[in-house]
Amino acid sequence: MREIKSAQITEVIRRLCIEANCYLPQDIKNCIIESRKAEPWGTAQEILDRIIENYEIADSVPQPICQDTGVACVFLEIGQDVHIDGNLTDAINEGVRQGYTEGYLRKSVVRDPLNRVNTGDNTPAMIYTDIVPGDKVKITVAPKGFGSENMSQIKMLRPSDGVEGVKAFVTKVVEEAGPNPCPPIVVGVGIGGTFDKAAYLAKKALMRSTDERNADPYYADLEKELLEKINALGIGPQGFGGKTTALAVNIEKYPTHIAGLPVAVNINCHVTRHKAEVL
Repeated sequence: MREIKSAQITEVIRRLCIEANCYLPQDIKNCIIESRKAEPWGTAQEILDRIIENYEIADSVPQPICQDTGVACVFLEIGQDVHIDGNLTDAINEGVRQGYTEGYLRKSVVRDPLNRVNTGDNTPAMIYTDIVPGDKVKITVAPKGFGSENMSQIKMLRPSDGVEGVKAFVTKVVEEAGPNPCPPIVVGVGIGGTFDKAAYLAKKALMRSTDERNADPYYADLEKELLEKINALGIGPQGFGGKTTALAVNIEKYPTHIAGLPVAVNINCHVTRHKAEVL
């Protein structure tokens, strides 16, 4: 049994909160650059140029890529042979508190969804845990802005709706979102499980590199088809038209009940931020 001090987790999360907000992942940068090369519409080209300029400035200063530094979504893959010395939840939230304070990152979390009083330190984090084999802990911090989060949807399709129903729903969600999630976007899709599991899968799908397609060829083809359908909508960068509405569609699936076909769509803007480290 390997022991990890909770203070180590706090320190990693403190650092990842800052780094994730200031440095866009290389796969997203590559997608934007390739989209700029392929974009024929002048206005769309100009917007993509500004997006590239923005993340280059963020890299060099460094400073946050976006003013909405999001709610801290923390994904943990915890090895079953690990013992964490200390309170894990407290350690995570302390890391977020330190990171958002020391990094001068905007604090956007309110203590109560109706009373709307800001917590002042961006805690609590949204925490997702998976128990996996081994003696390591993988920590991923993904700040999630709400311009895109608010455009996400879930639907309990009927099994008879099948794959065509899934495609129609995903495309409809993106079309209804229009310019609101600051396209070009990354689209996370969760299919299967239960109501809550599908939503989790959709958010987890956003953690996967845009260079990596679904391991199942059927779903890899579906990702490609959906990306083509979404880009054919013509919404374009920031909604001003063009062929670059989405940079990628990532699908995660899970077994489900014979009577159900849950589908969730979690949209992220072009600032699809996540940073990971293994302890």
